[in-house]
Amino acid sequence: MYGEYSIIRNCQTGTIMDKVRAVVGWDEAACMGYSGRGVGVAVMDSGIYLHTDLADRVCAFFDVVNGRQEPYDDNGHGTHIAGIIGGDGYASEGRYHGIATGCRLIGVKILDARGNGSIPNLIKGAQWVLENKKKYGIRIVNISVGMFPRVGVQLKNKIIQSVEQLWDEGIIVVAAAGNNGPKPGTITYPGISRKVITVGTIQEIQVQKSYSGRGPTPFCIMKPEVIAPGFQVVSCKNDEAGYCKKSGTSMATPVVAGALCCLLEKEPNLMPAQVKMRLRDTSMDLGYPKNIQGWGRLWMPDLLKGNGGRRM
Repeated sequence: MYGEYSIIRNCQTGTIMDKVRAVVGWDEAACMGYSGRGVGVAVMDSGIYLHTDLADRVCAFFDVVNGRQEPYDDNGHGTHIAGIIGGDGYASEGRYHGIATGCRLIGVKILDARGNGSIPNLIKGAQWVLENKKKYGIRIVNISVGMFPRVGVQLKNKIIQSVEQLWDEGIIVVAAAGNNGPKPGTITYPGISRKVITVGTIQEIQVQKSYSGRGPTPFCIMKPEVIAPGFQVVSCKNDEAGYCKKSGTSMATPVVAGALCCLLEKEPNLMPAQVKMRLRDTSMDLGYPKNIQGWGRLWMPDLLKGNGGRRM
């Protein structure tokens, strides 16, 4: 298992979060007044460092790997993801703030210091989320983690069952498509689940680096469902106030998760299937094949208004 990313040290050449926000229509959506306030997002990843942009909204932490009680991130991937979802940009005077600056963050550490993990850890993390969803108001789970498990069918099924149980209990699961494209059939687990919202990225197409995982799945299901910016995104580093740049479908996934926080603040009674259909009806069709772009690129204004999608 791995979290898909590459680190580039010079943040000055990164995709600044204001550019990411512009691509998905964040400014127009923000004028409606929604910031994901009060919506709980579980980040199943390498942990969360109490970065200045995040610290006051990290309301819970569960460490499957080392059993530590206080939030930490000895890899940095999870902190970067959390910043894209809901960093408030305080340390950068607003330059690098995320999508849902009012959301609540719940860290679930399932990856070790090297970004590696295991199927049992993912399953344990998902079970903890299920058991604590009411306590912490968890409505969304972000899984910017992907794998091609070299195990039998039974254990593969357990991965899918664990995320689909969350879905069936009313928790929206947003998972990365993986970075094993561009060949067909390269969606990673747990993103191959027919229920969860699987996110790819398309900016790499524009720079001719086609790595985003593509469908169909082994079950002939179209994937991903939606795409979002994920190339060289600057977000929180695992220290008090720093930032770094990372790329991959890992970075696209929290853009969608953050947008869904805003949607749930506006319409808190929506169930996962209804949210998925809202994405279907409001994403921007870029004209790529369905197993590259799914329904299209996230477009937040239409997502929040419930307007029909458009073709670019």
